Amino acid sequence: MPTVSVCIPTYNRAELLRIAIESVLEQSYQDWELIICDDGSSEPTPTLMAQYTADPRIQYLRHPQNIGKSNNMRSGFFAATGQYFLKFDDDDRLTPDFLSHTIAVLESHPQVDFVGTDHWIIGADNQRHLDLTEENSRRWGRATLPPGIVKNLLVTVFEKQSFQVGATLFRTRVLKEVDFMRPGLTNCEDNDLFVRLALAEKTAYYLPERLMEYRRHPEQNTLGRAVVYLRDKCAYLEAFQFDSDKLEAVRRSRLDETRLLLGLRLIETGETQSGQDLLTQVPPSPKAAIGQVLSYVPQSLRPTCFNLLRQLRG
Repeated sequence: MPTVSVCIPTYNRAELLRIAIESVLEQSYQDWELIICDDGSSEPTPTLMAQYTADPRIQYLRHPQNIGKSNNMRSGFFAATGQYFLKFDDDDRLTPDFLSHTIAVLESHPQVDFVGTDHWIIGADNQRHLDLTEENSRRWGRATLPPGIVKNLLVTVFEKQSFQVGATLFRTRVLKEVDFMRPGLTNCEDNDLFVRLALAEKTAYYLPERLMEYRRHPEQNTLGRAVVYLRDKCAYLEAFQFDSDKLEAVRRSRLDETRLLLGLRLIETGETQSGQDLLTQVPPSPKAAIGQVLSYVPQSLRPTCFNLLRQLRG
C-alpha cells in the first residue's frame, strides 16, 4: 500500500495532463500511487495514458462518457489506497518537493488532519509569474496567514478562502469521514469541502511554501463558463447557515452578489424569466434595476448592451 494517493481528474487536456503527470513522476518522495480519472475524454488522452500505465503505480480510470467533474473526482478518491490523499487539476503541476514537505508535516503532527501550502501562478507559457503570485497570496489571505496550526479555521477557509485544494494534502480517513466532495457540483466543490471540514472541527496546518503551480488561461473567463460557475456558487452558499452572525452576514452578502451576477448573465444569454426571478431575490441596486430594464430589450441586442455597460464600468 502506498503512503500517498495522488489523483488527477482530467477531461480533454492531453498535453497539459502530460505536464501534470510528469510533475508527479519528478517528486523527491516516491512512495505514491497516481490515479488519473478521465471524465470521458476523446483521443489523444487514452493514447497518452497508454505511455504511462506500464508503471504499476499509475492507474487509469476512464469513464466512457462524461459523468461530471465532482463525480469524476469522487471515482478517483474512492479508488485511492494511500494513507494520505492529494487531488490537483490536469492543468496544474506540483513542485518536486510538494509530497516530501507536506507529508513531513502530517507525520510530525499527528493531530493535524490536512496541510495546505501557498502556490505559484503560471500561464500558458508554463512560466511562473511572481507579481500575479504575490497578488494572489495577498488576495486570499495567505500572505498574512501564520505558519502552523490554523486558528479560526472556518474564517480562514470560508471568509478568506485561503486554502486551495490542489495545494493541500489530506489524511484519507478524514476525507472519508465527510464523504469527500459533494456529488453533482462542477464548481465550488473545493470551497464546499473545506467548509464541511471546518464545521466537522478538523485541524489544519498552513505551510507557507509555494509547492504547487496553478495555471491561469483564457478559457476560465468565458460567459458560458460564468453561468455554470455562478449556479454552482449559489448552490454552495445556499447549503450552509452559520452560527456566527459575522460569517452569516458574509454568506448572505456573497449569496446576494452571486444571485445578482447570475441573474444578469441569464438575462444576457436569453434565460429571461429565470434571470428576472433572481433579480427580485436580491436587495435593490442600480445593477439589478439595469438588469430588469435590459430584460425587455430584444435578445439580439442584449449582448451589445451588456458589453457597452462593461466598457463603461471598466
